[in-house]
Amino acid sequence: MDEKVVKDLIDRLIDLSFAEDIGDGDHTTLSCIPADAMGKSKLLIKEEGILAGIEVAKEVFHRFDPTMKVEVFLQDGTPVKPGDVAMIVEGKIQSLLQTERLMLNIMQRMSGIATMTARYVKRLEGTKTRVLDTRKTTPGMRILEKMAVKIGGGVNHRIGLFDMILLKDNHVDFAGGIDKAVGRAKEYCKAKNKNLKIELEVRNFDELQQGLALGVDRIMLDNFTPENTRKAVELVNGRVELESSGGITFDTLRDYAECGVDYISVGALTHSVKGLDMSFKAC
Repeated sequence: MDEKVVKDLIDRLIDLSFAEDIGDGDHTTLSCIPADAMGKSKLLIKEEGILAGIEVAKEVFHRFDPTMKVEVFLQDGTPVKPGDVAMIVEGKIQSLLQTERLMLNIMQRMSGIATMTARYVKRLEGTKTRVLDTRKTTPGMRILEKMAVKIGGGVNHRIGLFDMILLKDNHVDFAGGIDKAVGRAKEYCKAKNKNLKIELEVRNFDELQQGLALGVDRIMLDNFTPENTRKAVELVNGRVELESSGGITFDTLRDYAECGVDYISVGALTHSVKGLDMSFKAC
């Protein structure tokens, strides 16, 4: 995605987040902290994992109060452990208190995703298979969550519905078959002058053969067993990229990778991840 578009999405998310959290004012802070009081807070890590979100956190602070000073000690992608201090922020105490929760929500979520992704990536070591994320993301936070997947060593599948064509089972069924769905997708790209990759989800070997004959860019093997996945890899023989998806767990991940697929998509990287424990404490 264009950097300007990404920045705009992040800015809008930050604005919305402040609007829902602060509303007409943080009356707790405003009532007991003088406006000119200055202080420092540190981001303290309380759990092992992979750090992610430092750059976004800096945007949170600077967008709320450009006078805040951020000293970063640990960069995105760094393995962290309890007791590590990722950064120290100095400025108005009112600003420190009002930005604390949004910064933590973002950094805990992104670090949790990066940590989970790194775990899956390590599980695939020694194979050619890469782990992909999905669109199963938190509404409004997709850009941040996909950034976290990349920080953790994973690969972004597609950002949204606009940057790739993925013909899934419902598209195929509503279109009246694979040939119609793929044919219309190619015609659409030509008519709209769109250079988009076309991926096709298949449910069996008959659909796989159809996909191969129609010349798509990637084929997703939906809910294939490891045994059938291996057969599919042999059948395709490198003619098209292959992705495994559906019902694959951390325990079965390696079984699919060893079949020789190029990618495995994992919704769990983003849809049900636990945030990494950290806190923002006065220092």
